[in-house]
Amino acid sequence: MIYFTELENLPAFDAKGEFLGRLADLCVDPSQNSLRVACYLIKTPRKRMLCITHEQVQSISVRAMQTSVPADLIRCYAPDEGLLHIKKDVLDQQVIDVNHRKVVRVNDVDFDIRPTNGHTELRIVAANVGLAAAARRLLQGVVAKHRIRSLTGVLPSKTIPWEFINLIESDPARRVKLRLSYDRLAQLHPADVAEILEDLSRDEQTAVIESLDKETAAQVISEIPTKIQADILESIHPEKAADIVEEMPPDEAADVLQELPPETSAELLADMENKEAKEVRNLLGFEERTAGGLMTTDFIVVGDSATIEGAIAALRHFEGPVESVHVVFLVNPDGVLTGAVPLARILLAGAATPLKELSTEPIISVQAHADEKTVVDLFHKYNLIALPVVDEQGHLLGVITADDVLELVVKKS
Repeated sequence: MIYFTELENLPAFDAKGEFLGRLADLCVDPSQNSLRVACYLIKTPRKRMLCITHEQVQSISVRAMQTSVPADLIRCYAPDEGLLHIKKDVLDQQVIDVNHRKVVRVNDVDFDIRPTNGHTELRIVAANVGLAAAARRLLQGVVAKHRIRSLTGVLPSKTIPWEFINLIESDPARRVKLRLSYDRLAQLHPADVAEILEDLSRDEQTAVIESLDKETAAQVISEIPTKIQADILESIHPEKAADIVEEMPPDEAADVLQELPPETSAELLADMENKEAKEVRNLLGFEERTAGGLMTTDFIVVGDSATIEGAIAALRHFEGPVESVHVVFLVNPDGVLTGAVPLARILLAGAATPLKELSTEPIISVQAHADEKTVVDLFHKYNLIALPVVDEQGHLLGVITADDVLELVVKKS
């Protein structure tokens, strides 16, 4: 094991033993091998920067670095945004510890020295975020390396395996060149990712959201406060923002669009698919803090003459969020609400059973203009998990779910 703090400023010599300069940085090429150090940047006494490839390294230790080629075969470094620089891009940077679901700052980087096909390679093992790594940084260049190891050996050491690290790159163009993957981050629960975002700057939040697929990004966005949702969506490319809003539940999409400047909301709606945009526009027509403003249009509805078989077919074709599938609502040919059947009753009944026979009585609903207090009182009084919203003629307009009411209560508490 060798640390970056022990490698920085390491003297480098060519195959003839001539002094080349001192190690300034290490580079990884994520497109080739995300663990192997691809090249070593050497700063010469004349302030030139040489680039020694991993195949040209004969040996490396805490004392010196030796190449297998003479100086005239070592090229000058040409800046390459596709390379990950350990000192510039990793050291002192905030990174995401996917395993522990939090943001950490890197104090040092641990490497493994490996003899490979006649030369020596360095492989990244872990990011070091503990007190021992911080102490090594402070003592670097002041105390001898062997003495630093002795002094810091008694201090708490905390490392995060490199495979559990997600780097944050705020520049979209460079992120593409680096081919950074946020796949591991996308596997976390959206609420965990949302919590991670709270510890990041706005540029870093934007970088994370832009790097996720639209479905995952929508789930994460839905877990953070509406004001922050709006700030993030306003800072990313409109086309990507529209894709994300399109994947959000309609009621949440309407809430965040109301937070955005009118011209931005209009642009996002124009970029959305017609069906989703129409649903959101309809919701935007309702006043905030009313049942209409709280409801979603993602729900399952069938004709009141349907059987269990018809309900199951509707369930199979439902594209909305799973958490809204609690009740199947019944309407007559005019769209008037006539019944509500809990999912449990559907699962226990025979395929030919008419749904109307399983409907709960009485049918509890609320009109779209009712205020938030009325909605909360109805959920509390009748122990509801879903509340249909109707107009003055009883037409089914949408549904308020228990999670929306819980969020409303939590905000007021």
